[in-house]
Amino acid sequence: MTHIRIATRRSPLALWQAEHVAAELSRLNPDVTTELVKIVTKGDKILDVPLAKVGGKGLFTKEIDEALLDGRADIAVHSMKDVPTVLPAGTSIRAHPRREDPRDAVATITGGGLDTLPKNARIGTSSLRRISQLKDKHPGFEFVSIRGNIQTRLSKLGTEVDAVILAAAGVRRMGMADKMHEFIPTDTLLPAVAQGTLGIQTRDADDDINALVNQLNDQDTVDRTKAERAFLARLEGGCQVPIAAFATLDGEDLSLEGLVSEVDGSLTIRRSISGSRGEAASLGVNLADEVLDRGGREILARLYAETR
Repeated sequence: MTHIRIATRRSPLALWQAEHVAAELSRLNPDVTTELVKIVTKGDKILDVPLAKVGGKGLFTKEIDEALLDGRADIAVHSMKDVPTVLPAGTSIRAHPRREDPRDAVATITGGGLDTLPKNARIGTSSLRRISQLKDKHPGFEFVSIRGNIQTRLSKLGTEVDAVILAAAGVRRMGMADKMHEFIPTDTLLPAVAQGTLGIQTRDADDDINALVNQLNDQDTVDRTKAERAFLARLEGGCQVPIAAFATLDGEDLSLEGLVSEVDGSLTIRRSISGSRGEAASLGVNLADEVLDRGGREILARLYAETR
């Protein structure tokens, strides 16, 4: 028998994700048993401040990294959109299971999509990526920072805000898709890097554990995530800046779209690139370089200067 301790955040969605990975490991390997190691991260403790103002990388991963490194856990399950592009030495993201819906979704007081809201609607989100893109299309919207789990955010609908924007993957995983009134097209709202993708982190030296975790890889998700995260890594982006990227596959062809935006939506550099899926990482780097050269470098320099 092999017993695997799985480090996870304590939120309902994080627990669902960890339990899903545990179930898959046991399904593929009947001699594997699992347990969850539930951890509270810095990002979970600070709920009254937008992430962009908290600053720093690894807000939802640092304490989980520590549990993996000090031996309290054997693997960790993350939402990849929360994972920094540089991991602690001796660890890797070993597997990406099949990606869930990468789009954003919205619940509204009107029961319709964003276009059904009044021009001065209050939109519940603390994401600079969402805010910058929507300010361009809906300049009258007021954005209200809300944090917490899905249930907490939805509870503010109709009282504090007129709409709540969430990651579609989370509401689908929690069986709450029927609470959403629109799944927002990616041409309207380009997703966060690796949104909807899970990552299973392991210690590099644990050969037996790594062999088991490798079974969970979905190659399409691996290649798409590789391209998007290469884009992010080249831009050295974090929660403090509006960056988005989304990769799609058509057979062996990979297409990647990415953007960098001013927070107020006044300027957005949005470009796309295509090539072979075998070149996923280099496509991400090349697209980032184009975005930087077309004005992204100046946007990022200003934003990073303001957050120091």
